[in-house]
Amino acid sequence: MIERSASSVVWAGCAAVAGGLAAVSDLTPHRVWGVAAALGYGAAALLAGRPRAAAGAALLGAVAVPLVLLVATGLGQSEVAVVERSGALLTATGIPYAPEPDGLADYNPYLPGMALLGALPGDPRWWTGAVFAASVAAVRPSAGPAGRMVACPLVALPLAVGGVDLPVAGLVCLGLALAGRGRAGWAGLALGAAATLKWTAWPALPVAVALLAGAGAGAGRGAGRWTGSGSGRDVGRRVRSRGWVRCAAVAVGVAGAGVVPVALGDPGAFHEHVVAFPLGLTGTESPAASPFPGRLLAAHVPGGAVVAGVLLAGSALCTAASLLVRPPRTVPAAARRLALGLTLAIAFMPASRFGYLVVPFVLLTCLRETPCTVRSSSPTTSRPGRAASRRS
Repeated sequence: MIERSASSVVWAGCAAVAGGLAAVSDLTPHRVWGVAAALGYGAAALLAGRPRAAAGAALLGAVAVPLVLLVATGLGQSEVAVVERSGALLTATGIPYAPEPDGLADYNPYLPGMALLGALPGDPRWWTGAVFAASVAAVRPSAGPAGRMVACPLVALPLAVGGVDLPVAGLVCLGLALAGRGRAGWAGLALGAAATLKWTAWPALPVAVALLAGAGAGAGRGAGRWTGSGSGRDVGRRVRSRGWVRCAAVAVGVAGAGVVPVALGDPGAFHEHVVAFPLGLTGTESPAASPFPGRLLAAHVPGGAVVAGVLLAGSALCTAASLLVRPPRTVPAAARRLALGLTLAIAFMPASRFGYLVVPFVLLTCLRETPCTVRSSSPTTSRPGRAASRRS
């Protein structure tokens, strides 16, 4: 009974959030989503005693109905048009960036992989949503927890209106989960794919490398105990080389193959769109202007952009130092470390928005109960144990 009441309160709170957005937003896609989602969440609150039915009602009202309606009417956030336009440019010229952007509508701050989703047939929201859903399904095969996460307003809203951070979040979660399962090469592939979409995916690579390297070191120490000799050090070295090195090599290779050719094809346009524009170094102001500390410093304090940059660099260095001093040994620990680093980066970036927080939210939610520590499939780590067992 208590659980039912709590669930009803949560869904009612989501309905209040959606209804409030519909009432105060001046963006038509957000108002459409708010009305549909409020009805879906309201139905979920009434069905709180039946968790699956409640989650289904929330997904129907907050994701399925507004997504279909918005796509059918051609309404969406500006990101949808940016991705579509970059896909058309990529198809026509091989470069997804306008050589001489004339205004806000001409800028594309995303990495080239995002343009591939815009080049595919249909609305980009189908493809960004498909990447996210497939990644989450691979990490969390249980439909119940995954469905409740997707139904949350922080995820459901960008799914419907066209946020582009969800495929990044999904692929990063998948990469960390695969690293936790000892699938270093596949983890590198997922992380490399994410790194071709947005810069926000890049911090995930050192976290995955630290997860694999830290567990490899632990495997080496364990192997030494199994054999009663110094050979465990060699085994640990082989585990690490097969883990974090392979993950890093695959991720860098995939990201390089997706980004470097485009960057070299038109270095000026790449820098203008992907580096200068997000950092506020062009004459056109980014629409990412949520009142985070970095934005407030850059807008209202003399030299504030420099201060924000120092804080951003400092938070990155602190996160990197924590990975060296105390690398995460489990997937949830790695997810928490990455979520903290990304939250600090979002807070101190000169141009940022609340929607970026969906990435740390998905990390903390999707990987919260992932029990894996890194397991090596290498037979060299298991033979000493079996030999010791036979000798005993």
